[in-house]
Order: sequence, then C-alpha cells, then structure tokens
Amino acid sequence: MRASRLLSVVLLLQDRGRLTAQQLADELGVSVRTVYRDIEALGEAGVPVYAEMGAGGGYQLVDGYRTRLTGLTPQEAGSIFLAGVPSAAAELGLGAVLTTAELKLRAALPARLSRSVDEIKDRFHLDPAGWFRETETHPHLSALARAVWERRRARMVYRRWRAPHEVTRTIEPLGIVLKAGVWYFVAQVSSSIRTYRVSTILSLEVLEETFERPADFDLAATWSEWATDFERRLHRAEAVVRLSPTALDRIPYLMSRAMNRGVFAALGPPDPDGWTTVTLPIESVKHAHPELLRLGADVEVLEPAELRGLMRESARAMVELYDPA
Repeated sequence: MRASRLLSVVLLLQDRGRLTAQQLADELGVSVRTVYRDIEALGEAGVPVYAEMGAGGGYQLVDGYRTRLTGLTPQEAGSIFLAGVPSAAAELGLGAVLTTAELKLRAALPARLSRSVDEIKDRFHLDPAGWFRETETHPHLSALARAVWERRRARMVYRRWRAPHEVTRTIEPLGIVLKAGVWYFVAQVSSSIRTYRVSTILSLEVLEETFERPADFDLAATWSEWATDFERRLHRAEAVVRLSPTALDRIPYLMSRAMNRGVFAALGPPDPDGWTTVTLPIESVKHAHPELLRLGADVEVLEPAELRGLMRESARAMVELYDPA
C-alpha cells in the first residue's frame, strides 16, 4: 500500500506541479504527518522532490523530472472503465485504485493531451443517480464486488416480498449492474442465472471456494434480456383510457417506461375533441390508480370498471375536500 501511495505522490507532483502537504494529504486520504514521511522516503530513494517555503510554497519535482513507472496493474486497468462514474467506483471499493490509474495515465500523456483531459472533465459530468429518491445504502456491495473479481462463492441472506421473507442462498456472483442509481447483481444459483437487488442483501459472507464462470456468459446481454422480460412480466394487465393533448405531453415525464412506450405504440388519431383513446399496459389496477391520478383531469379511464371506479372515488373525495358545500 505504501509503495502505491509513494508512486501516487510522484505522479501528482508530476501532473500538477507544486502541491502543499495538506493538498497531497487530501488527495491521498492520509494525514499531513504521513505525507511528510512519504516525502522523506522519496528523497532517500533518490526522487528529486524538494520543498519551497513561504506563501505559495509546497512540494515539487525538479524541472524536467518524469517517472516512467506508469504501468497499470490489472485492477487499475479494469477500473478505467469506471472513470466516468467515480462515485460508483468508490462504492465498489475501487476509488483509490481508479485515482492511481488516472494518475498513471496522465503521467504517460504529453502536457498538451493532459490539458485536453482537464477540458473534457470540465465540460462533461455523469450523474448516474435517479431523481426523487433517497440514495440506498449498500454495506455489502464492496464485499460482493470482491467476490465477483476473485470468482468466489458467497453465502447471502436476502429479503424478498413473498414468504418466507428471509432466504439463504449460496451464490456464484457473475456481475454487478448500476441501473439509474440502483445497484443489482447477476449470479449463478444451482446452475440457473438470477438477478437480485443489492439493497435486499441482509448479510453476505465471501467464501474461500472459487468457481468457474460460464464460458458464454455476457453480462450486458444477460441484463438486457432480464430487464426486458421483467418489464413484460410486470405489466400483465391493460387499461383503456382517453388522453388529452396535455396528457400526451406529460406522459414521458410522469409514467414508467413501459407505460410510456405502450401509449405511443398504440396511439391513433384524435377524436373531434382532440382526445385520443389508447390501450396501455399496467401492472395492476392497484398500481395504475395512483399513476393515472398524476394526469388529473387530462385522463379518463374507460376500462376496466374497477379502475374507473377508483378514479371516480378519488375525484369525489377531492371535490368534498376542496368544496365541502
């Protein structure tokens, strides 16, 4: 760990020029006292680093010095694919690894290209979290990621919606997916491929046993197939509704992706009032009721009768609430 940190100090100074002990400590996540010891060790090893005292001072390398110790470790090379989502890399336990990998890449770049990297970072930012939801906590995500990297079996206890609610499984974790701010993982369980939400894990133990990954396993293809099937299984019922032009404008922002697709796939010509009748997929009457209420008076449910009745009861209750007379 210390050797990696010493290299990071050199790469930081090489990339940024002059840095104070406090700036180095903040970058490396260590104390200022540790930075002092690291600088002393670098000097003893022959690295030409020196301190400039006074205001605006700090540590820097002798002009023209560049290290060539920029080879990436396998973990660092893999972490580069997470460079656009540093928060995700940190949750996976790869934050420090990614930082070191980026420093090594910068050290290998000419100054002109290094400036281009800064310009891109100043102009593009990826925030993978979804809107309007609390961020989930994932105390077992880092251990799960280790099991994936090292191809180790794991024993987990997870929570599910049907009884029994707490289930123990021995799994072979194959991959991890970040979907709109929510973490999922794909695992092999008794020769079948299954998908779980990371936040449902109650406890996780990484075992010493290793396993062989299926030779034909493709994480991206597996996830895409599962997600498509999940949406299809989720929306098994249908509702017939009339939508105003205003509702059609608001649907992409208020409804689920499957309902949104269903509306515009079945869209026909409007009636004389400008409203359009469509059949859209719903999960159930219970789930469709609050979703359609978001559209207020810009939607009329025609079928099923149960859903139309719920909408009528909600409208009546709102009238009584706002106009008791």
